[in-house]
Amino acid sequence: MLRVGIIGTGSIAAAHAEAYERFPDECRIVALYDVVEEKAQRRRDELGLDDATAWADLDAMLAEADLDLVSIASPPSSHAELAIRALQAGVNVIVEKPMAPSLEDCDRMIAAAEQSGRILSVVAQNRFRDDMATLKEVLDSGLAGPVSHVQVSSAWWRGLPYYDLWWRGTWESEGGGCTLNHAIHHLDLTLWMLGSPKFVTAVLTNAAHENAEVEDLSVAILQYDRALAEITSSVVHHGEEQAIVVHGRDARVSQPWKVTASKSSANGFPEAGGDPELEARIDALAASHVPLAHQGHSGQIGDVLAAVRDGRAPAIDGHAGRRAVELVTAIYESGIEGRTVALPLDPADPYYRTGTLVSRAPRFYQKTASAGELPGEIIVGGSAEPRTA
Repeated sequence: MLRVGIIGTGSIAAAHAEAYERFPDECRIVALYDVVEEKAQRRRDELGLDDATAWADLDAMLAEADLDLVSIASPPSSHAELAIRALQAGVNVIVEKPMAPSLEDCDRMIAAAEQSGRILSVVAQNRFRDDMATLKEVLDSGLAGPVSHVQVSSAWWRGLPYYDLWWRGTWESEGGGCTLNHAIHHLDLTLWMLGSPKFVTAVLTNAAHENAEVEDLSVAILQYDRALAEITSSVVHHGEEQAIVVHGRDARVSQPWKVTASKSSANGFPEAGGDPELEARIDALAASHVPLAHQGHSGQIGDVLAAVRDGRAPAIDGHAGRRAVELVTAIYESGIEGRTVALPLDPADPYYRTGTLVSRAPRFYQKTASAGELPGEIIVGGSAEPRTA
């Protein structure tokens, strides 16, 4: 029975607790840490974690609670420090997205995992969704042909009070805006399905949140060998209609699910009726997808529990988390500096280092509120949405 702790008891901690509780024969939550002990106690009571102890001293918890695994569910700027302390204490770690605000911090976390011999996994729970797994299986089959164009809409909507929470809305504490903290889900999915691009060109703005320093909208173009992908990252889209649309040479496939296959007539124009045979083959492949036993956070946490138990690497490790942060970093560098950025980023690049983004990023507006907590639950909208805080 693995002993589990949760570090940080804000809203997303509940998703981790609910996921662990789906594996009652494999793990037990025994510790909750927060800098405000009363908050950890309140979260323990809300979640009915009667066997868990609330802690306000992290080093004491790591030394005394006999933990096998911790979830880190704290603000992004604290991820590196907390993960490294846990790994150095000999505890396996799964850390919420984003892995860290800088590549330098990501590499420090990876090094700590390698030195300790412990597991480091970064939350990318949307790889554990039947719809996204189906889309990847179809793309991997090659039925759609070589990819030519991808449209990713990471469309969210957040009202002004969202950025009143103390750690949101500044480059220093949140690490960025919607690109880092919302679209990183879709960026990770793009990397998972297509691999890393060669070049990134992007623009950033704050279109609707005058109480936050950070961007609430960005548009990026990713250049592959021959394909292009356009990524819209947003918290200004009413209705949160999210989508991933992939156009291959032979067919278009997308989530929400749609298949269209055009067929050329003798003069190159599309033939009436398209290619129903290919569409049927793709639909049949999609229908053959074996449903995942657990989805979302539960799917990933189940994989991490199995990895700890079996002594293997997790499906999503620190290197995968780093690749998503690298892509976000390239988007920010391109948008701030006004130029195309080549990947991979070199450690000599100023944006690799911790602090460069804080010093160079534009302050679109001044953050005007700093609430310790916000009322209500996390609400998830849209038809193909990942869960995010």
